Amino acid sequence: MNNQNWVDLIRDIPDFPEPGVVFKDITPLIGSPGGFSAVITELVQRTPKDIDVVVGMEARGFIFGAPVALALGTGFVPVRKPGKLPGETITTEYELEYGTNALSVHKDAIGNGARVLIVDDVLATGGTVAATARLIKELGADLVAVAVVMELGFLDGRKNLSEQGIDEVISLTHVDAP
Repeated sequence: MNNQNWVDLIRDIPDFPEPGVVFKDITPLIGSPGGFSAVITELVQRTPKDIDVVVGMEARGFIFGAPVALALGTGFVPVRKPGKLPGETITTEYELEYGTNALSVHKDAIGNGARVLIVDDVLATGGTVAATARLIKELGADLVAVAVVMELGFLDGRKNLSEQGIDEVISLTHVDAP
């Protein structure tokens, strides 16, 4: 399946989770064995290979990050909403395009100096990625790159990340307008 075919499997849901937001629904994509496989293959092909660990954020980052980690031969670390991890955690708050949230990771999940790849489904404003990058830095690890399936360019996420020193952003497809 080529890029154009799997992109067609992502559908727009207007006014979700609130009026004015166009939600990018990946469920048809991940429900298609050919589409899902094509996306994972492309993510793996386009990301650096000298990675020690892949990090994915709750919840859709888990869907793409875990198979990328397996293909790269690395471990996978879940970054979750507060209160969802059983061990000792660190937490950071961040802003979304339509509200605020927080993320947590186990304090012992990533070793000092580890080379980390963040994987997620969509790069919007960059708030979730930036928050995850702060957690990675606090653990003493090095963020090598961010890989996303789709970038919503009109929300300036790449620019916002660049302003925070995160310049290696790989996106498989780019949307210029809502």
